[in-house]
Amino acid sequence: MPDEPDTSFAPLYTRVMLKISGEALMGDQGYGLHPPTVERIAREVKSVHDLGVEICMVIGGGNIFRGLQGSAQGMERTTADYMGMLATVMNALAMQSALEGIGVFTRVISAITMNEVAEPYIRRRAVRHLEKKRVCIFAAGTGNPFFTTDTAATLRANEMNCEAIFKGTKVDGVYDKDPKKHADAKRYETVTYDEVLSQHLGVMDASAIALARENDLPIIVFSLDEPGGFRGILAGRGTYTRVS
Repeated sequence: MPDEPDTSFAPLYTRVMLKISGEALMGDQGYGLHPPTVERIAREVKSVHDLGVEICMVIGGGNIFRGLQGSAQGMERTTADYMGMLATVMNALAMQSALEGIGVFTRVISAITMNEVAEPYIRRRAVRHLEKKRVCIFAAGTGNPFFTTDTAATLRANEMNCEAIFKGTKVDGVYDKDPKKHADAKRYETVTYDEVLSQHLGVMDASAIALARENDLPIIVFSLDEPGGFRGILAGRGTYTRVS
């Protein structure tokens, strides 16, 4: 018999937004989706879902197409951004498949209407899905060009009354400089929204940080590569930075 998950503690949050980049899904590849990595992240999500935590997700599209890069190469910005939104739908469907393959019911909810593959975004319906313990994966950003998936995650987190945004990254928090390049990089235990903006700490883009600050929504920055890290923070342990 496999070990039963430890549910002997009350999680610190009961409804959260998990924001991850598209690049997190490509593993060691330079492009696209790496199915074992997608499945590993899905298991991390399930471990938190098993605690009874209601989970929203927003996944970037940078592993497939990034609007800013397309714009920089001469493509009209609005068109490039819409292409990036479609990339996030592909990632959302991949995550949905991985989650449902391990028994977690999900809904992909798109800001761009595409009824054959995803539900349209209707706030009350999305809240009801969460109450029924379905993982809601919000795709296509805000549905508008010039806004990043960071901003989309913060917007949806506020609309869904999430208690925190969990930003999964390659490092275990916010540092004053790149810890992979500088051995003396200092990790912050806590940092304010204003410090993130004034020191250009790169947690999220300025619009997302400002929206979180306006609504007193904390951002938890942690390593998605640390096994059990997401669940550990809900249990009150682990290494992370809190932006508030």
